[in-house]
Amino acid sequence: MTTSGLVLFTALSTLAAVPAAPAAASATAARPTSRPAAARPPATRAEAATDAYLRSIRRDPAALRRFFQHLPKGGDLHNHLSGAVTTEYLVELAAEDGLCIRTATMTAVPPPCGAGTRPAADARTDKAFRDAIVRAWSMQDFPPGGNGHDHFFDTFGKFGEVTWRHRGKLLADVADHLAVQNQSYLETLVTPASDGAKKLADQVGWDPDPAALHRKLTAGGGLDQLVAQARTEADDGDAEFRAAEHCGTSSARPGCAVTVRWISQVSRGSSPQRVFTQMALGMRLSERDHRFVAVNLVQPEDGETALRDYSLQMRMLKYLRTVYPHAHLTLHAGELWPGLVKPADLKFHIKEAVDVAGAERIGHGVDLVHEDDWQRTARTMAARETAVEVPFTSNAQILGVKGAEHPFETYRRYGVPVVLATDDPGVSRTDITHEYQYASRTYALAYPELKDLARASLEYAFAPGASLWQGNPTRSGYTPVAACRGVRPGVDRPGGACARLLDSSLKARLEWRQETAFHRFEASAGRTR
Repeated sequence: MTTSGLVLFTALSTLAAVPAAPAAASATAARPTSRPAAARPPATRAEAATDAYLRSIRRDPAALRRFFQHLPKGGDLHNHLSGAVTTEYLVELAAEDGLCIRTATMTAVPPPCGAGTRPAADARTDKAFRDAIVRAWSMQDFPPGGNGHDHFFDTFGKFGEVTWRHRGKLLADVADHLAVQNQSYLETLVTPASDGAKKLADQVGWDPDPAALHRKLTAGGGLDQLVAQARTEADDGDAEFRAAEHCGTSSARPGCAVTVRWISQVSRGSSPQRVFTQMALGMRLSERDHRFVAVNLVQPEDGETALRDYSLQMRMLKYLRTVYPHAHLTLHAGELWPGLVKPADLKFHIKEAVDVAGAERIGHGVDLVHEDDWQRTARTMAARETAVEVPFTSNAQILGVKGAEHPFETYRRYGVPVVLATDDPGVSRTDITHEYQYASRTYALAYPELKDLARASLEYAFAPGASLWQGNPTRSGYTPVAACRGVRPGVDRPGGACARLLDSSLKARLEWRQETAFHRFEASAGRTR
């Protein structure tokens, strides 16, 4: 860890089709009073030339793939570490650790390998066995018309015995892939001090008074002990990562250049006391360790307990935000669709995440137009700059939602910040390049629009410091703040007030680096790709 407090690491799927829903059509028809994209400054000459090149290769899949892979794509803000690792690497880690595979379910279990199991190491030489594990642990070859929702979420239990052992090695795999995808920043989800949090929650028990419950958790230093345990886990993961990536040596791997931050995940399907304890731990941790920046809820939003306790959990977060005002909050909300849950459960999840919990970003937000007074929620998100994290592939695989049914265009029309993300690229068998290419093809996005999506991935990150951009860039366009106006990234050397801004702000530095990368990318469009 550096003295500046930064943690620097060196570090397609099939989209299921579903019939068009009437609500999706109404979302398309709904028009707010303004079109935020119209406020974007006119394209520069370099942007126009790059856009012309993009249009010229629309029918060339290989050229398109190269274009979008080289496109600077900022950060990935919605990424589950265990689900982001390539499945083949998980299989290899299982073999290295001497784990066994229960052949009936393809689930990794500890040794010794008894009846009904095989050594994971057999996958090194038995291709059929290896392929069977890969299909069980990912969406590889998943049949059209199958239950993608259940298969997707079931994978985590099958490879869970592998992922808890090597946080640093998992991060090395993910960060290297980010670097290859031309991304520079990652916020990834992990569960800190998981076992200790369960024990403390069960010891304290449930109290419907959140202030009283929080006092019980902090009594005797219980919650602080969990914070210390989580920080030790992070230290161990950092060390394992740096060793795996050879950071600080002449043979450092690409992932060492990726800036990484952790988001503490909360298992929303657990008992109320465990959920509250994980929330409090994550928020306390984010105020005491700069590596942890936010809290999020995970597990299927349509689960029985998650549905029953949804409003309760939003109220828990509302209270805890008064205790930990500097902790950030991003929430999986609206990862639902008609037929998955009863109509009543489609009416309020995004609304409560925004209005009650005060989420600063929303993950998925797919069921927006099915909620009561969704237009007001969209306008509120736009006014507060509450970004929505959009992983197209997992939305299609889990919910069967894509194309015109997806509220991507609706969010953009209402001026809600949108960032593209991968969710679980290892499970999905995809990458961020595919997400950008899909967005461009499906919604006919021009290059300047794609560029602004990439900018948004850093603007709405929880990286500390002031932004390079003034005001609300989603509404008014990406205009540099006065300190850096007229200074050209990739051309001019920043000095004076601009240099001071970059020295003091991680966010501004990341954004400046991305603008420099855009300058180089646009200068080479059509020549080197």
